[in-house]
Amino acid sequence: MTDATTDHPLQAMIVPVTPIEQNCTLIWCTRTMRGAVIDPGGDLPRIKAAIAQAGITVEKVLLTHGHIDHAGAAKPLADELGVPVEGPHEDDRFWLARLADDGRQWGITGVPFEPDRWLVDGDTVTVGELTLDVYHTPGHTAGHVIFHHAPSKFAQVGDVLFQGSVGRTDLPQGNHKQLLESIVTKLWPLGSDTAFIPGHGKPSTFAHERQWNMFVSDDAMSA
Repeated sequence: MTDATTDHPLQAMIVPVTPIEQNCTLIWCTRTMRGAVIDPGGDLPRIKAAIAQAGITVEKVLLTHGHIDHAGAAKPLADELGVPVEGPHEDDRFWLARLADDGRQWGITGVPFEPDRWLVDGDTVTVGELTLDVYHTPGHTAGHVIFHHAPSKFAQVGDVLFQGSVGRTDLPQGNHKQLLESIVTKLWPLGSDTAFIPGHGKPSTFAHERQWNMFVSDDAMSA
């Protein structure tokens, strides 16, 4: 996913941000070198340095959901770059409206806003010449979405699924049963050979999680 060659249409770079070590992700089209920043929760100097290092032109900000560590700096970054914010689903309006309050709680600067485009299941977003499919995956938050690029067998899944774990559901509007349903009905059909970047921790593949993840492995779900 971070191969330095241009044989692949999509490249990705993880930029850990905020005290919560959230995986802000740069993705870009290798043909056009135009990209998007997914989930810029904070630490804008670090994100901008990564953009410069990658040598890309950012054309939009994408959000998987509205939690402070994913969305706190989305509005300032978008304003500085002069680009739109797309996502998450409108059911996360609740979280985007309280970014300033949540930021004070976590020691992160949060700027409330509404995105230029709310996303719904079945939408697509473009990055350069890439087209990513949008899936509404509630459970961690009501308006969580993921982004999938089928030709690259790549997904950015936010806080739905992690290597060895799943997203927490004890925060307002969380629903554990709904989260597991999102994983099984939205993520697994994308293919076991899909590699994913989660919102925290190391990348993995759906195949690995279906075999080893104690929460959503095939064995766990059939028990």
